[in-house]
Amino acid sequence: MRILLVGAGGVGSAVVPIAARRDFFEHIVVADSQQSRATAAVARAGDPRFSAITLDASDQTAVEAALTAHRCDVLLNAVDPRFTMPLFRAALNVGADYLDMAMSLSRPHPGRPYELPGVKLGDEQFALAGRWRDRGRLALVGMGVEPGLADVFARYAAEHLFSDIEEIGVRDGSNLVVEGYDFAPTFSIWTTIEECLNPPVVWEDGAWHTTEPFSEPEVFDFPEGIGPVECVNVEHEEVLLVPRWIDARRVTFKYGLGQEFIGVLKTLRKLGLDNAGKIRVGGVEASPRDVVAAALPDPATLGERMRGKTCAGTWVKGVGKDGAPREVYLYHVVDNEWSMREYGCQAVVWQTALHPVVALELLAGGVWTGSGVLGPEAFDAVPFLDLLGDYGSPWRMREQTRGMLMSA
Repeated sequence: MRILLVGAGGVGSAVVPIAARRDFFEHIVVADSQQSRATAAVARAGDPRFSAITLDASDQTAVEAALTAHRCDVLLNAVDPRFTMPLFRAALNVGADYLDMAMSLSRPHPGRPYELPGVKLGDEQFALAGRWRDRGRLALVGMGVEPGLADVFARYAAEHLFSDIEEIGVRDGSNLVVEGYDFAPTFSIWTTIEECLNPPVVWEDGAWHTTEPFSEPEVFDFPEGIGPVECVNVEHEEVLLVPRWIDARRVTFKYGLGQEFIGVLKTLRKLGLDNAGKIRVGGVEASPRDVVAAALPDPATLGERMRGKTCAGTWVKGVGKDGAPREVYLYHVVDNEWSMREYGCQAVVWQTALHPVVALELLAGGVWTGSGVLGPEAFDAVPFLDLLGDYGSPWRMREQTRGMLMSA
């Protein structure tokens, strides 16, 4: 397998040391608009199976040329979702398989944004599913941790733990702190603004609908010492993926943002600083959101200042295989101290980068196969979860009891 990895930011740079310990691929070309970032990621690996190039992810023609020139049969998208479609189309046009961790962007309903979805996350990609099937190629979308592992958990629960599912709720929280900063997001602020300020989508009783941002607060008790964290509805791909393959009456995604972070996001919205379109300032055009991102520290550089753990998981409620009511939380925790010591990567970006590498190994070995535009739910969960242990970062499951989930 020859892979074009587009993006050498936090997540892309973390893919390199994870993949470097595996032998399922022949070569990975690390591409970034900043040659220095791609070169640095490759240099840290010290492995001749990696090389670095300069590439503009928005230039579909250039991406197609890179795939062809380097004989890559898979494109791994590790850039923010505004670049998803040119990369997606480039892979389709040259006949390469494709993986991403964030799907094509949504657009709110023009008249009723907090009731009905407009263009949903991934709609542009699923619209091309027939072309992917006709070419016999696979676009595996939403294959990070959330979305990604959370969706694998949903498939596992549906097949092995439950006979009937009332709700699948992805719950993400942490106790991470960044020393020396009043405000320093541990993941891309560009993507965080996009998903947190858009109308959250909920699947309920056979249809998608939307709500106000930060709606339905609840306190979720996260495992391994993280403890209770307030979580709120956020727009996320799992809600758009899970119902396509799994029968559940309700699907939600709630993120433990914290009141300070929510306050900052609301202020950005109020001031128009969440705007991704360009405005003119003097003689310069710039996106306010890009300016905000440039003013904050790069999340990939925060590892030495971070302390704590991050948890991604899927809470499932319904009727177990024995016919009795059951609730479980399937989860994956990464301790920042461990990820820094083992890989030199902070916990959030390392956790996100791990799962597409695991998926690529399953595809390379023919364990996962398929064509068209598919989410992680379309594949057997067991080989994936088993392989996580081989990567030294196993998943866990907790039976839920009263008091672990409550309204805030």
